[in-house]
Formats: sequence, C-alpha cells, structure tokens
Amino acid sequence: MTSGWDTMARSRDASMGENGDLWHRSLIDPTLLRVVGPVAGLRVVEVACGNGYLARRFARSGARSVLALDASAPSIRFARARERAAPTGARFTVGKATRVPSPDGSADLVVANMALMDIGDARGAIREVARLLAPGGRFVFSISHPCFDLDERTIWLLERGYDAHGVYGTTVWRKVRGYRREGRTRIPWPSGQGGTVWTEAFHRTLSTYSRYLRSAGLAIARMEEPEPLPEMLEQSPQGAYIAEIPLHLVVEAVGRGPVTRGSRTLEHNPPGVVRRSGSRGRTRGSGSPRRGSRPGL
Repeated sequence: MTSGWDTMARSRDASMGENGDLWHRSLIDPTLLRVVGPVAGLRVVEVACGNGYLARRFARSGARSVLALDASAPSIRFARARERAAPTGARFTVGKATRVPSPDGSADLVVANMALMDIGDARGAIREVARLLAPGGRFVFSISHPCFDLDERTIWLLERGYDAHGVYGTTVWRKVRGYRREGRTRIPWPSGQGGTVWTEAFHRTLSTYSRYLRSAGLAIARMEEPEPLPEMLEQSPQGAYIAEIPLHLVVEAVGRGPVTRGSRTLEHNPPGVVRRSGSRGRTRGSGSPRRGSRPGL
C-alpha cells in the first residue's frame, strides 16, 4: 500500500526545494538550526529527511559525514536526484527511524525535523537515537507543540470587540481539548489535484516525550518554541497568531559525557542518567504545516 507521504513526495520536493517551504524557512528551521549550532567536523544522522534539503545543508556546512534516511522511497529518490545534481557528500537511504543502518556510537548529532509526532513507535525511535549517539552526542528534534497543536482538538478562536481601554481590536485564543488523551489521528493534505491525501499522526503529552527520552538515557538540555520571522508574518495569515501562541517545539537532548558542539567540547553529565548501549504546510485553518522534513515511520 502506498503511503500518503509517497503520494506527496513530488509535490513536497517542489515546495521544500533546497531551503524548506515558508513554514520551515521562516518559522521552524531558524530555531532548530540555532539549537543545532555549528556542525563542522560532526558525524550527523538525520531521520525522516524527506527530500534531504536539511541534510544537504549540514554537509555543505562542513559536517564530517551526513547519513539521512526516510521510510518513503519516492522521497529518497528525490533527495538522491538533488544530490547528484549538486553533490554535497550527504548519503541518502530508505529506512525506518527505529532501524538506522549505522553502528552504535557512530553519530555526534542526530536530527529529526517535524517527525516524531508522525512515528508510531516514537519510543523505539528515541532508543535507536540513543544507540547511535557517541558519548556526549546530542539529539535535536522539532515537533508539533503537544500543548497547542493536537490535530482537530485545537483551533484558533478570534474575538473582535472593545478591550478594557475602549480600543476595538481582535483577540486571539487557542482552544484546546483532550490534551491528556493520547492516540492516533489522521491528517488531511490537499493533493494538488482537487483531492485529499491522508497521513497518520500521534498525539503524545510532554510528559510522555520526557519519559521516552529518560528511559533511553537522554536528558533534556534545552527547549525552544519557534517564533515567526518577518516573511512568515507577511505571507501567512497564521503568522501573527503564532507570534502569540507557539505551534512548534524544538528540543535538545544529550547523553552522558562531554557534549560536542562543532569544534567545542563542553562538560555535561546529567545526574542520574545512564546511557543504554542499545542494539513537517498543513492547510486546515486550525493548524500548522504540521509535518516538517518528513517522518520516517
């Protein structure tokens, strides 16, 4: 059975290009890249890479090696085509986030851009990340904000009227229900031909993501909520709303040992953390583009 991501591979490659679509280049990616920091000299793995634009950016920025994978074979074909046209040294393969074809401790940095909320076995994917990371390695990922972007359970609510000072204007609210109810849902995407393509998604609470990281021997070191850049404010009607209420979350998790950031080595030993050796735009008015680089299921 062909997945929705396979069906959309061509249109997503066209929209992502080499710099990401509007939501990525003007909202999600600037914060993600700031948290990632310099990658020169690092061994990088990207799971759920989509058309590979981010992996290729890492390679151009001096990463020692870049391995990128995605469960969608058509998406990897587009990534490889871009790599052939303008080689960067990044390698692309078809694969699942729970089974990355790379040895234990072979990565200094693992990145998952707008993917974990689309992976059914997120716990297994995070365990796999922990297996891949060398001592002091980092895992940086972005997701739809679990508190404010819960599929159809969250919508924008706009109220127009006079405020306490007698000024007429618009008040933006984000209505949320069912936050604690985790589970599977389906996300509709326009096919570009008048139809709808559906993909699976999984809502999880912040507590659940935290437990998954801790059980894998990783500790949360940083959390950021991306804010829209001017381009986003100008071109998306949701830009001004997101400036008030975030729809995305970027997390950095680290393992035990000295943390490597580019050419710098920082001492970091999360107390009580034991390393385990181990073995992406949504068009509905209520939400974000939802799915970033692309999930590896």
